[in-house]
Amino acid sequence: MSTTTTTATTDTQGPDFVSFQVRDLHASADFYEHTVGLTRLPASNPQAVVFADGPVAFAVRNPFPGVDLDALGQLGAGIGVWFHCQDAHALHRKLADAGVTIVQEPFDGPFGVTFSFLDPDGYTVTMHDKA
Repeated sequence: MSTTTTTATTDTQGPDFVSFQVRDLHASADFYEHTVGLTRLPASNPQAVVFADGPVAFAVRNPFPGVDLDALGQLGAGIGVWFHCQDAHALHRKLADAGVTIVQEPFDGPFGVTFSFLDPDGYTVTMHDKA
């Protein structure tokens, strides 16, 4: 039996929005706004806080109905989320001084100075300074 595969043409691009489900919306929003330095957008959804400092919006949000974050293993394991910042060394110092867990110390790589840290829910976030 012969099968023919048809390739559909789409205009799919991605991703254009990333969100983390968090245990404490207000604490996570404060962390990303004041400690990391993202710009919070005006609130339009009581279940989420959205930040936009680049072409892809980022949000922290309450868990979807039926999701128990405490029953899961490490949140976000296997997913890499990277943010660009102009001065990775300065942000690293700020986070380290604030007691944030640094999981990868700064190093020079193909994306400039790069390092990773854990957010309040244990998501690993990577920062780099080369656009």
